[in-house]
Amino acid sequence: VDDREDLVHQAKLAEQAEPYDDMVESMKKVTGMDVELTAEERNLLSVAYKNVIGARRASWRIISSIEQKEENKGEEDKLKTIREYRQMSRIKQGCRMWKMKLSET
Repeated sequence: VDDREDLVHQAKLAEQAEPYDDMVESMKKVTGMDVELTAEERNLLSVAYKNVIGARRASWRIISSIEQKEENKGEEDKLKTIREYRQMSRIKQGCRMWKMKLSET
């Protein structure tokens, strides 16, 4: 069983190193302890989710921009590859979400 203090420390380390998924995991464990979060813990949880979502949003914007450019050029082969990549990304994201859900049990 992880100690609350250790989990908060892990979240702080993850924040500095920027693997925000790890930061989310650490803070989810803290929230699962059924204790009121401190202001620092609430902030860490907020930062973790904000950065995870922000990174995914940025990726989607980039892919959409590339897709639009290729569509304007009429590059059907490249469009097919982009759309396959987007679909694979969705599948991988879904797998990560299920993995996180399973690790909670």
